[in-house]
Parts: sequence; C-alpha cells; structure tokens
Amino acid sequence: MDFERVRRHTPVRVTDAERRAAVLAPVIDRGGAPHVLFTKRAEHLGSHPGQMSFPGGGVEAHDEDLTATALREANEEIGLLPEEAEIVGRLDDIRTVSEYAVTPFVATAPDREYVPSDDEVAEIAVLPVSALTARENYESERRDHPHYGDIRLHFFHVDGYTVWGATGRMLVQLLELLTDWEMPPEVDRVVDPDADLPV
Repeated sequence: MDFERVRRHTPVRVTDAERRAAVLAPVIDRGGAPHVLFTKRAEHLGSHPGQMSFPGGGVEAHDEDLTATALREANEEIGLLPEEAEIVGRLDDIRTVSEYAVTPFVATAPDREYVPSDDEVAEIAVLPVSALTARENYESERRDHPHYGDIRLHFFHVDGYTVWGATGRMLVQLLELLTDWEMPPEVDRVVDPDADLPV
C-alpha cells in the first residue's frame, strides 16, 4: 500500500458548489492484508438507498473544516473515534447527482468491530483490497447521463456487495494511488441511458 502517493497527491477541488460534503475512506490492516471499510445505506433513505458508500455526509455549521465533517460523520455512522483515524491525504473532489461537492479523505483505522450507529447505515462491509483489485470483480459501462453527459460507471463486485456510483469513482482513484491497479482502458459495454442500474 503506497500511502505516500496519497500524501503527495494534489487533489482537484470543486469550489463553486453550494452544498458540500465530506467522506472518509478508512483503510484497515486485517491479518496483514489491507481492507477498505464501506457502509451500506439504509433502504428508507431518500437519496441513494441501499448503495455502498464511505462514511460521510453534509457539512454542518459547527464543523471546523471538511476534515472535521468527515471525522464527525464517521463517528456518528460507524463509531470510529476521531483520534483512531489517521488522515493520510485526500482524493479529488467529485460532484454528485444530488448536487453536492464531496471531498473524500483517506485514513488508516484500527481493525476492530464497527457498529452502525445511526439510522442511515444498514450494514458495514470491510472488503479486501486484493478482491477489489481483482480483474474478475470489476466491470464498467458507458452511458449518456442526464446530468453529466457521456460517463463511465464503475462496478466492483466483492463478497455479495457492489460498489458503484460516486463511491465507485472514488474507489478507482483510491486503488490507483494505493496499489499498482490501473483502471482498464476500455469499458465492458455501452448501454442505453435508461438501462437498469444496480439496486
């Protein structure tokens, strides 16, 4: 795991968004092998129900900065204490269909049991990097998106979970910085704009 590349990375920043959010991508050493922690969003949520995500959420007035937002949300959602997380660096900001600019932070976190601690999180999944970078577990498609035009969607299928959407975009950059994995140059398929997406 090349954390130094994450530290050296100069993130692309989105500065013109009215709504901001921050997420934390926790990297955990489990049995000598790196894993990444994800949450599965509760089905009752109005936006992105049931999708895999990183712990995080919108900025609140009392947050000192975006780092504080990511750490507060991780504490609220999975019980990760701020002092347990060591921020390594940050990835590029991304825009989401819900009109947020999201800043992803990368952190190391201890290998312990994490418990969903608010009603937004249905499950916690700690997935091995070796499986996330396995070619047979990755696919992508190109489609015409109503907000972004021609886009490439990424899908990582591991242990019965599918990481895709905004989190899939973040994961591509995370894996390319931390490992020698590279996104395949060609998509697996081109689909119609109204083709089904994972549920």
